[in-house]
Amino acid sequence: MTTSTAPASPDRPLDMIIFGGAGDLSARKLLPALYMAHTHGNLPAETRILAIGRREWVRDDYLKWMDEQSRPFIESGAYESGAWDRFLSLFEYVRVNVDQADDYARLAEASRPNALRVFYLSTSPELFTTICDNLSSHGLLDEHSRVVLEKPLGHDLQSAQAINDSVGKHFSEHQIYRIDHYLGKETVQNLMVLRFGNAIFGPLWQAPYIRSVQITVAESVGVGTRAGFYDHTGAMRDMVQNHLLQLLCIVAMEPPVSLDADAVRDEKLKVLRSLRPMTAEDISRDTVRGQYTAGAVGGEPVKGYLEEANVPADSRAETFVALRAHINNWRWANVPFYLRTGKRMAKKLSEIVIEFADLPFSIMPNSPCGPRNCGNRLVIQLQPNESIQLQMLAKEPGSGMRTLPVNLNLDLEQAFTSRRAEAYERLLIDVVRGRLTHFMRRDELEAAWTWVDPIIEAWKRNGDKPRGYTAGTFGPGASTAMMARDNMVWSEES
Repeated sequence: MTTSTAPASPDRPLDMIIFGGAGDLSARKLLPALYMAHTHGNLPAETRILAIGRREWVRDDYLKWMDEQSRPFIESGAYESGAWDRFLSLFEYVRVNVDQADDYARLAEASRPNALRVFYLSTSPELFTTICDNLSSHGLLDEHSRVVLEKPLGHDLQSAQAINDSVGKHFSEHQIYRIDHYLGKETVQNLMVLRFGNAIFGPLWQAPYIRSVQITVAESVGVGTRAGFYDHTGAMRDMVQNHLLQLLCIVAMEPPVSLDADAVRDEKLKVLRSLRPMTAEDISRDTVRGQYTAGAVGGEPVKGYLEEANVPADSRAETFVALRAHINNWRWANVPFYLRTGKRMAKKLSEIVIEFADLPFSIMPNSPCGPRNCGNRLVIQLQPNESIQLQMLAKEPGSGMRTLPVNLNLDLEQAFTSRRAEAYERLLIDVVRGRLTHFMRRDELEAAWTWVDPIIEAWKRNGDKPRGYTAGTFGPGASTAMMARDNMVWSEES
């Protein structure tokens, strides 16, 4: 185990330093999240935000950019001109070309010597080493400093280890926050409470009472402006290696001894190390790669992936992955985990479906249990709406004993009327307060790459093109066929 208990936040001002401060992620996610945190009093009183960029701007230029590019992404109804002006007053713009060591002198001059410095590296991972080396050489790091690393952390295990090594030269593990915004979602965190705070689920959360688990992260959008990045990455590296495997860990982990960061992450690591390595035969049978072709989403025609700007005509990057995984331990023996993610799918949907086992014998005359209509199912929806539904059988009104599935529905937005922080906002607050529970530890990251790398390598050796699927569908037919071999269907087909 790597010890990574975070120290308490010192009673000192905060300098939040964002490399890539004028980038797309900052505009869409980081700055709106910081605005909401500031508006709701979740940032220290003496907070400054230093936006780092290479453009020849002064502060007013950057604030104008924020008005145009970031303000539209603030939560509906949350914008208020006075609050926005107070938020803007926190900002400074510091011109730094991250490759130029001399430029860091400007950052050293702008940063307060007594501040808690949080460095958010919203840049290409190839720059992490250079940035950290220069921060150290200019005296900007101390034992209280923290660094937030955006994904993707590496292209494979070797590159991930290299990044971890280079950052680890300057930051201890308890200072490193590897961010995965899915771990900041309210429903994902609520899954921990659902599992470990309710006695009714404990005895049933294992084989043979659970028949299968489905984890779906479907996007209706295409590759957009990320084609240059995405074509060298693909859905397996972009989504499965991090988001989906992290969701799998929370579903499958053993109860931790506490909610301490290392206690939780120790149990997640055990899951990743228990994933059954896939053989060449497994990969051929139990994985499906897809690439969207022209179609329609939401009634609007859309291009295929190969017609998108900056995508090579012969690209073999997958925009869809489905696979069947197994966990080699007593709790999950012979329970398949079906993972699926894709772009340009029928709708935006992120959900976890726990399919409970059939009754050994049913006295109901029309028992609906089967691949398309099983009686007991727990559906945890992360987006577009956050909800938890438990599907059970009930008697249909009228004579006889005909049964139909009904839902016990917990709509979290109705159950809790207080405002719910967005994922990035929640995680940024955790960084400021020194809470590491919902961030990946180094050994977690490397265990995930260890499982994923052989699958990617096998695809490369086989040389097969991804299967085409029409935009606006739920992926290639081979994904449905993979499920059918186990007498199962994806949840939307139930």
